[in-house]
Amino acid sequence: MSESCLKFLDVGTGATARRLALRVREGTGPGLVWLGGFKSDMGGTKAQALDSWAADSGRAYVRFDYSGHGGSGGDFRDGTIGQWLEDSLAVFAHAARGPQILVGSSMGGWLALLLAREWSKRGSDTASIAGMVLIAPAVDFTEELMWKRFPKPVKQELERSGEWLRPSVYGDAPYPITRTLIEEGRKHLLLGGLIEPGCPVRILQGVKDEDVPWGHAVELVSRIAREDVVLSLIKDGDHRLSRPEDIERLLAAVAEF
Repeated sequence: MSESCLKFLDVGTGATARRLALRVREGTGPGLVWLGGFKSDMGGTKAQALDSWAADSGRAYVRFDYSGHGGSGGDFRDGTIGQWLEDSLAVFAHAARGPQILVGSSMGGWLALLLAREWSKRGSDTASIAGMVLIAPAVDFTEELMWKRFPKPVKQELERSGEWLRPSVYGDAPYPITRTLIEEGRKHLLLGGLIEPGCPVRILQGVKDEDVPWGHAVELVSRIAREDVVLSLIKDGDHRLSRPEDIERLLAAVAEF
């Protein structure tokens, strides 16, 4: 399999300037755009599996690291949903041409919906969003899955110092959750009203997911204002959905478009 082309894209100005790492595979459409999760990067199992599938299928594929993630510049502590949305829009505008399928994992599911909304406002004809495949979509996670679940001592620590080091269940070092992340995230909440993605949506959700409960995906489906939405619940699936059988489900969902 040929290696996709590694590129860098400068985003922002002044104090917010950062350089994003992205990989672009040329091919036919509809192309695929990968939107990864919180604290993940474009070298993960699902992103790599999509790259192999795109290469074998001759499909175009774009994947990238948000600022403060992977090979991109910037400090993770400075990251917010708004900044990562800006990253996503910049990459989409730069690299996507023609119809595209947004494939969003966890936080990437939220960003996919936000990107679609913002892109429709631009009225650009360089690229369009023909479909979405969302994997354990963590829509509104800063509020619904973090702030509302945090015990009182954690909330007090965030309010007092502006940061809390959250232990990682995946064996990595603790990582910072900032008050700015929580507060800025409130500008981008979607679950309070109807969501119009402008395209068909496929959702894969593990029932044993301890980070994004399956009921969260059901709530999201109820908010999407269109009929062509399919939610697949995987009874023994966890949050990552990276087992071989999960990858098969992901590729089958992408292949629908």
